[in-house]
This record gives sequence, C-alpha cells and structure tokens, in this order.
Amino acid sequence: MTIRFDGQVAIVTGAGNGLGRSHALELVRRGAKVVVNDLGGSKDGQGASSDAAKSVVAEIEALGGEAIANGANVTNYEQVEAMVKQAIDTWGRVDVLINNAGILRDKSFSKMELDDFNLVLDVHLLGSVNCTKAVWDVMKEQQYGRIVMTTSSSGMYGNFGQSNYGAAKMGVIGLMNTLVIEGLKDNIRVNCLAPGAGTRMTEGLVDKAVFDLMTVESVTAGAVSLCHRDAPNRLILNATAGSYSVTKLVETQGIYLKPEDQSADNVAANMEALLDSSDAQEMQQGGDHVIKMVSRAGKALGLM
Repeated sequence: MTIRFDGQVAIVTGAGNGLGRSHALELVRRGAKVVVNDLGGSKDGQGASSDAAKSVVAEIEALGGEAIANGANVTNYEQVEAMVKQAIDTWGRVDVLINNAGILRDKSFSKMELDDFNLVLDVHLLGSVNCTKAVWDVMKEQQYGRIVMTTSSSGMYGNFGQSNYGAAKMGVIGLMNTLVIEGLKDNIRVNCLAPGAGTRMTEGLVDKAVFDLMTVESVTAGAVSLCHRDAPNRLILNATAGSYSVTKLVETQGIYLKPEDQSADNVAANMEALLDSSDAQEMQQGGDHVIKMVSRAGKALGLM
C-alpha cells in the first residue's frame, strides 16, 4: 500500500528541528499541507524564536509543498486555539495532529526542583492535552481525525534522572486510552509513538555509532503509519534505528481470596500466581477490568 495525505491538513508540534521536522517533511512529500509549529526554544525550554519553523517552511516550499509556520507555545491554550484557527482559515480543516513538542530537564528525583518537574509535565502532557482539545471538536464535526501522541520508553519502563519526563510520557498513554473510546463514534483514531532518535534531545547521551543508527527518518516511518486513513487505533508503536515493535498493557488473570483469607500475608504468599502471565489479557477499557475482578469474586461466592 502507498500512504497518501492528499487534500489533508496536518499540524506537527515541535517541528522546527529533529523528529518534528522529519515528520512534517514526510507528510508534505505524501501530499499533506502542514502547520509547522515550533516555539523555537532550547532543548530545556529556554527562549523562543520563529527562525526554525520558518526554515522548515522554506524547505517544504522548495519541495513544492504548502506549509505555514506557527510559534504557539503548546502550554498556552489560547495560542494553540489561534494556531488551529490559522489552519482552518488557511485550508478549511485539520485531519492530522502529531503531538511532538517536548523539552528535557533531567536530574535525579532528589535533586530535581518541582518547577522543572512541572514544566516538563506542562509541555509534554498538558501541551498534548491543549493541542488535542483544540482540534477535537473540529475533527468531530468533520467526522475524521488522526492523532499521534509521543510517548517514551522512559515512561513505560523508567530511566534514571527522568521522573518528570517519564511521568508525562505515561500520562499521554492514559490520555490516548480514553480518547480512543470517546473518539470511536466520530472516526477519530488516537495512537502513541515511542521514538528513539539521534536528535539534539539525545546528543551526547549515547555512543556516536548508536546515535548515527538512530535516524529521524526511521522514526518518521512509524509516525506516518499511525496517522493515515487506515491507521490502527490505540497502538503504542516503538520505533528506533529501523526496529519496530508494539508495547501492550496487559493484566494477569490473578487469583481470588475468600473474605476470611483476604490479608496482606496471603496476597504476598500468592505472588507467584499473581505474576503468572501465561493467560494475560489486554483490557479495552476500565470497565472490563472491574467486571473481570467482580465476576471472579461473585462466582466464587455463588452470587453469579
């Protein structure tokens, strides 16, 4: 199959450099018109400049594509609303949103200032909330939308010095899980991309040979696969150095303890059975989990 975005409009945040720039260019090559959003700050969120976004727009125009630069700060909802209005006023719709903007303020938890924790949450999690909220009703009205959240292995599995970043990146997975349910009837699909790329965010953190393998283009291939017309829904796609995999949140079948046996000692004593993943299950919504747990109790007590 050949993925195309002809007649579609995409917004890519943090598109002045690195992954966002790569995403924007590839969407244009495949027919989309793109809002290149970038505040233009440093990787730790300092400063602002429109130069990076304008440079990417110039690249897109050199390719024969259409794009507009936008410097909205994703943490400011009014600015984000104005960005979406600019897209609507220019092209009449918004089909794709890639929430890519991000910053890093790494420190061990004991040394991290709460201001640094909050700012990273604001940019990654609330920035994704703001941008998604601003396009949500537009997508509902047009009965079509494709949204990509950017998560991370640091959130799913942890990484020293990144408690703020990891918390934010797990947060967008929770956001996706509910938006998938709410967007289903309006043909809005939401997925997560967990990228690993050689960018200014990772420069100096990995060996140069590894850095060179982790191309932004290999990650963009994954991003584009999540936002086209026939894209999946509720997928967490990992993309690093040309390797791709899917992460799933699953729940073991677990055990039931009778009322007289419901003690901390017995929960601990049954840890091996609790950890048995041989028949683990992927839940589709929170209610599925509740039904499973309560049904087991009800059956054991002869109530069901």
